[in-house]
Amino acid sequence: MTQKDDGIKLTDDQQKKRRSRSVAIALSLLAMVVLFYVVTIVKMGPEILNRPL
Repeated sequence: MTQKDDGIKLTDDQQKKRRSRSVAIALSLLAMVVLFYVVTIVKMGPEILNRPL
């Protein structure tokens, strides 16, 4: 016995809002990654580029 389950159907407005939230979350995560990278480089200082290989 199988049961047809189509799941939840979102309206176009709900899909647009979900996409907007997803983009906002992605941009926030990207900003945090860039911020952590910049803070790490600043804490290491410019001498990190002059280290011996």
